[in-house]
Amino acid sequence: MEEKIKKEFKAPGTVAKQPFSRGNAGGEDNKTQKKFSKSVRRESRTKPEFDQKIISIRRVARVVAGGRRFSFSVSLVAGNRKGSVGVGVGKATDTPLAIEKAFRDARKNMVSLNLTKDSSIPYEVRGKLCASDVFLRPTGRRGVLAGSSVKDVIELAGIKNISAKIFSRSKNRLNNAKATVELLSRFSKKSN
Repeated sequence: MEEKIKKEFKAPGTVAKQPFSRGNAGGEDNKTQKKFSKSVRRESRTKPEFDQKIISIRRVARVVAGGRRFSFSVSLVAGNRKGSVGVGVGKATDTPLAIEKAFRDARKNMVSLNLTKDSSIPYEVRGKLCASDVFLRPTGRRGVLAGSSVKDVIELAGIKNISAKIFSRSKNRLNNAKATVELLSRFSKKSN
């Protein structure tokens, strides 16, 4: 079986190589290759300042005389896990461009928070935005107790001990996230 594989990969006038081998390509030392590849990886991978989590991606249509024009609508949450968080929406003809626009919008609508020593909020709050009704309560060292897009907002804000409840029957993840950011903005550094 191995002989057949070797024969298939052998071109006329060349020496047969092992199929799919990761050996020396140009006769370089393996150590040299590893050092070079590690240094290239470190330079190319710089950690971004803000983490992001996509809440929803939808394909939306606009009806024109010639038919339908399709585009993508993306909503996402961006935060640095140190007290800054924002929600953004972007729309474009392709998904990566829509994600980029949503990220820019989230950075523009960023809120900086004043958190307590145990990475929580100072007191409980309840608020409503559109049909979304959200309640946030600080908990003593119990972790994050939340669901849906509220949990994404809380984690990207860097809050460690909090309990959240969505009282509305709204399943709209974007409105739930916006309502959470609206409530957290009450603890922003600008208002204090």
